[in-house]
Amino acid sequence: MPACTRAEVDRALDSSARAQKAWQMLPPVERAGYLHRIAEGIAAARDEFEDLLVREQGKPRAEAAGEVTDTIRYITYAAEAARRITGDILPSDNPREQLFIYKVPYGVTLGLCAYNYPLALIGRKVGPALVTGNTMILKPHEATPVTASVFCRVVQEAGLPPGVVNMVTGTGAEVGAPLVESPVVRLITLTGSIRAGQAIARAAAQNITALSLELGGSAPFIVLKDADLDRAAAACAQARFANAGQVCICSETVLVEEAVADAFTEKLLDHAGRVTLGDPATDGGMGPITTADALERVERIVAASVEGGAKVALGGRRAESMGPGNWYEPTVLTGATPDTAAVREEIFGPVLPVVRVKDYEAALAIANARPDGLSAYLWTQDPGIYMDAIQRLETGTIFLNSGITGLVQGYHNGHKLSGLGGEDGTHGIEGYLQKRTVYQAY
Repeated sequence: MPACTRAEVDRALDSSARAQKAWQMLPPVERAGYLHRIAEGIAAARDEFEDLLVREQGKPRAEAAGEVTDTIRYITYAAEAARRITGDILPSDNPREQLFIYKVPYGVTLGLCAYNYPLALIGRKVGPALVTGNTMILKPHEATPVTASVFCRVVQEAGLPPGVVNMVTGTGAEVGAPLVESPVVRLITLTGSIRAGQAIARAAAQNITALSLELGGSAPFIVLKDADLDRAAAACAQARFANAGQVCICSETVLVEEAVADAFTEKLLDHAGRVTLGDPATDGGMGPITTADALERVERIVAASVEGGAKVALGGRRAESMGPGNWYEPTVLTGATPDTAAVREEIFGPVLPVVRVKDYEAALAIANARPDGLSAYLWTQDPGIYMDAIQRLETGTIFLNSGITGLVQGYHNGHKLSGLGGEDGTHGIEGYLQKRTVYQAY
């Protein structure tokens, strides 16, 4: 893949700006027609995309197939919103005057994508951006640019006007920074780490560029004494080891009530022990971590956790038997505390620390003490508790007696350091529109 130059970044900015005005003037349903053709193109190239996701990102074939399906849904959902872009008509206080609030696009938008879902994150951003009249410059993560380039080929084959979707490849320092700092870009949407979001927010401040930041988080998996332990343990393992733990809403820490801690941990270890490693192209099971840097981070966090007193109950090392690659064993740490490194930091890998807590209030205090708040899991049969948690648990998404999931009609957003704005559903579409008020005398 080419490492784009500053001149190519400038070309992308100029091309996107020139294309945007004409694109905005098209009826939304006409813009939606292009999105439908993109979705059809992805479906036609399904096998190619699945193969790329396995080879480039490392997820098993079944998970790659799910990502392709989700991408088609993101784009199709956005296209279907074309006839549902609404404004407001309000009565004026003045005679012979009408008050309108229109919703209009920002203009040129920038989509910065993480490596864990190289295709779905593009669909999640491009669909809403385009149907609302924006153009978008894509900057895929430098670890996974090939899938993005094939997506752009599908865009070209769908016949979109030149400049409506552009892509630049390279590192954040070389191409991401000039894009973020450009006054041409009026909205930046990022899926990435908290640290990346903070850097982008600082860089975007000069031009007061609008931001939609879907950042990381360390989701607590709270299990109370009245929970269905069998279902909770199965859901917890699945939510931790999906995509080798490289999902921002994965269960990152178990907070289990003391009364059932032994029984739940035994069931969790049973489910985690069934997670197998295998060639993601053929064997299924859990694939490798995507990058060497991410693997080294996982090793560092586990080592620090053990040094701090946690015990390795399962896994805890590289899977040397798998040969070359970023392989790490499914890992469970017991005896963890809120101060354990694996509890404090977002692991973004297949490691799950278990913390015993006195009761619901103790679990809530640990969860809310975190500076981030992207998602959380709560397993209890007590409606008084889970209704209380809806009010008091400081996080963007709560899974109540539910495993990891995400639907296009929902809303994916974080609280506190986990971000601004959000993706998906009607609220996600709204995020790509700004308001314009008109006082019309007659």
